[in-house]
Amino acid sequence: MDTVLDMLGGPSVDFSAAVARLVFSLLACSAIGLEREMRRQTAGWRTHIIIGMGATLLMLLSIWLPQSVGGDKGDPGRIAAQVVSGIGFLGAGAFMKVGNNMKGLTTAATIWFVAGLGLTIGAGMWEVSLAALILSMLVLLLLEPIERHYFPSERLKLLQIWYEGSSLDRAAINTTLNNYRVGVQTVDAELSVQKKLTRLSALVRVPVNINLDSLFSDLRKTGKVAKIRLHENY
Repeated sequence: MDTVLDMLGGPSVDFSAAVARLVFSLLACSAIGLEREMRRQTAGWRTHIIIGMGATLLMLLSIWLPQSVGGDKGDPGRIAAQVVSGIGFLGAGAFMKVGNNMKGLTTAATIWFVAGLGLTIGAGMWEVSLAALILSMLVLLLLEPIERHYFPSERLKLLQIWYEGSSLDRAAINTTLNNYRVGVQTVDAELSVQKKLTRLSALVRVPVNINLDSLFSDLRKTGKVAKIRLHENY
């Protein structure tokens, strides 16, 4: 056991130490990647493993190069710094903008994290790496139900309601939206004289678990409603 720990945390890098750190990187990044894979995210199990092992490999190279040329020649941190900068390109590809909403930010963060985890493992800081892995899994697995309970997810949507003439009741609309915990960001109203319709447009924050049928049914009671539309604001 001491031999394995020496390979994971020793100052020098030989073949055995390099393989031990790569295997440790595989296992550590596999845990995070598996959690993303189970949630059907864009970057899953294999992606996180390859990113983490690649970062470990580059960190091993950073350590090996000064040792191979001798003494204090070379900077072990230069390649690691390039990994930190370059991983941003992969992270940017993991999230996307849908209307006013962003999706995949947590996956982008885990990509950045496994790169740092791989670098730390490659540097021989296995204790810190293990602690970071445990803490990250606690965040990913245990904090989500707490977050959903106390901070329910919302989506930014564009709510549009068409009323016949000017029959809308603003007070009733506000009461209905408040009852469903729909937060209003901005409101705009437009009257079409030719079509004899008033269009109310509101940028709203809608809970993901909202009952849309019930919401639309109550909104129809706020005036002579001709049409209701709730959609992404592109």
